[in-house]
Order: sequence, then C-alpha cells, then structure tokens
Amino acid sequence: MELLTTNNVWMMVCTALVFFMHLGFSLLEVGLTRQKNAINILFKNVFIICAGLLTYAILGFNLMYPGSFIAGFIPDYFFDLFGLSAPLADGSLDLAYNEGYTYWTDFLFQGMFAATAATIVSGAVAERIKLGSFMLFSVIYITIVYPIVGSWKWGGGFLDGLGFYDFAGSTLVHSVGGWAALVAIYLLGARLGKFGKDGQSHAIPGHNIPLATAGVFILWLGWFGFNGGSVLSADPSLTSITLVTTCLAAAAGGISAFLVSTIAYKNYDLTMFLNGILGGLVGITAGADLMSPLDAVLIGLVAGGVIVLGVSLVDKLKLDDPVGAVAVHLACGIWGTLAVGIFGSMAGFNQLLIQLAGVGIIGAFCCISAFGILSIIKATMGLRMEEKEETEGLDAHEHGMDAYAEFGTAHDR
Repeated sequence: MELLTTNNVWMMVCTALVFFMHLGFSLLEVGLTRQKNAINILFKNVFIICAGLLTYAILGFNLMYPGSFIAGFIPDYFFDLFGLSAPLADGSLDLAYNEGYTYWTDFLFQGMFAATAATIVSGAVAERIKLGSFMLFSVIYITIVYPIVGSWKWGGGFLDGLGFYDFAGSTLVHSVGGWAALVAIYLLGARLGKFGKDGQSHAIPGHNIPLATAGVFILWLGWFGFNGGSVLSADPSLTSITLVTTCLAAAAGGISAFLVSTIAYKNYDLTMFLNGILGGLVGITAGADLMSPLDAVLIGLVAGGVIVLGVSLVDKLKLDDPVGAVAVHLACGIWGTLAVGIFGSMAGFNQLLIQLAGVGIIGAFCCISAFGILSIIKATMGLRMEEKEETEGLDAHEHGMDAYAEFGTAHDR
C-alpha cells in the first residue's frame, strides 16, 4: 500500500507538470506571433485543455485503452466506450487496477497528453484560421484520431505486438500533432505577406520574445512530468535516468541549433536556440528510458540540426508555420522514434525497421484523417479568415478585445 501511495503521488505530480506545459505552449505561441492575434492564441489554448479533457473522458480514454482488439486495431466492444467507469472491488475503488497508480490517476495523466497533440496544431495554424473551424477540428482529432493511434501501441494494439517502441510519445503525441499541423498549413496557405510575388520568404517577427523564452523554460520543466511520469511509477533508477537523458538532450538540442543556425545565417538567432531545446526534448521522448547520457547528447545534437533544416525546408516548400511546430514536433518526432533503433539498449537494424514502419503507418493514418476532417470543414464552414479580418487582427474581429488595450489598437502590430 505504501508503494502504491508513493507511485500514485509521483504520477499526480507529473500530471500537474504536464498540465503546466499548456501555459508554456500558450506563452511560446503568443510570443512568436503578432500582438493583434494574442487573445485568439490564448483562447485556443484554453479551449484545447478544457475540451480535450471532457472529450477524452467521454470517449477518448476508453477508445485508447479498450482492453482487447479484433485483428489488433479494432476495439472488440462499442457500448462500453463511453464515459469513465472505475473498476470497483466491494463497492470501492479497486486498487489492484495497477500496481503503480489508480484508475483516476491514469485517466488524468493520459488526458493531459491528449490535449497536447491538439496544442501542436494551434501554433502552426496561428494568425489566419477561423476559431470555430479550429475548435471543431481539435475536438474531432483529440476524441477519435489521437486515441486510435495511441491504442495501437499504448493500448496493446498491433504496433505493440510488432515491437514498436515509443516511451512517451515522440510519434504517438508529437508526430500525431505534427502530421495534422503539416496538413493544416498546406490547406490554409501562408499568412498575408509571408511570401512575396517572387516567392521569397519574409520573416514575420513575433511581438514578445521574452514571453516565448519563458514558454520554452516552462515546457522544459513540464517535460520532467511528460517523460518522468511515463515511467508509470516512482522507481528511483528509471525516473532518475529518464530525467537525466531528457535534460541532456534538451541542452544539446539548443546548443546544436544555435551553432548550426549561426553558421548558416551569420547571426545569433534566439528563436532557433529555443526551438532547438524543444527539438531535443521531442527527440529524446521516444527512448528516454533506454538511453545513456552520451546517447541523449547525440540525439539532442542531431535534433538541433534537424530543427534548422526543417524550418528552412518548410519555407522552401512555401508553407507557413509561425512557431516552427512542424520542424519541432514532426521532424524531431520522427528522428526521436528512429533513434530508438540506432542508440540505446534496443538498438539494431530490425528495431530500426520496426520504428520506421510505425512512423509510416501512423503518418499515413494521421495525414488521411486530418486531410479528410479539414477538407470537410473547409468545404462547409471554411478554414481561413477573410483578408480584411486577417489584416486587422483576429482579436478585434473574433473576440472584440485587445490583449494590450492600454497601448491602443494592435491592428498593425
């Protein structure tokens, strides 16, 4: 009983840290976008955590952990999918549910992860998507797509049987959000002024880099819960090495992105530095429990380079990602998942092929799902704001308020 209590308390602390990450995402997105859209960014992030928890409770949790499958990917029941129903023993909570934590702790921890996937999309589509369309997409994606993908590995589905490994979600969380972000920015098109008539990319600076920096430090702190909680117990050896590899990869990712971007662009780019830290965190997430400190540093160093190349590639493809979400969460999510087959205790050519297969299967499912959902929304409700509304700012047109009212109108900022 004492061990259960210790494990459960650790899981609750980690749940709180993952919840805290949503503040980090909010500050990062607000800081890297323009003042005239700050309220809109914050509204989306508040909506995601509220709607995400409710929809995950109604359907997502049971869809993700069905207990058993038909053919490894179809839950073998339907009517029991809806709502939360803790296992009981003699009329009280069955503490034998798991040796590490209770049913309720499990739900809440997993629910925080679910909301994170939709938050990734929020930053990529910032400053031009209709709020109603984004909210509808987020609800559908969190409720159905994310849990189905998660069930294939974490719910004991066919990818788990295949031997696919993703400790805390480089693919199952970050790439799931990253694929949707990529499809969304393709369908939306770039912000006005991002690309000139000659196709040249023009920087659209964020309005508050100090806020973005604070957001990254909060996210780094939150990752102690994201990866540390994924041990699913307070085991001192596993939690310790997981937190060490997480931090070393983050630090290496930041340094690598800073160095590569400085060599490539001849300036000290803080935003690349910040995204490099996040890229390192995403990259280590698939195998944080498997890696040595040196492995973690190498994974982070590669992730930092992937960030710089990924941001450049997105620009070359004439896609517009205001916060670099595709490079951070998709590209580094793929890298981190493949790294399980290259570094650490599971490294091997066969494992690398299994990891590659998992990335491909999940990528195909997420792209098809996101494209279908967004295309229907685009054909019915529309995805993009009108030009006048985008120019003057989403805050004024969708919210009727200004984030910094004492400084006057934000239309041109």
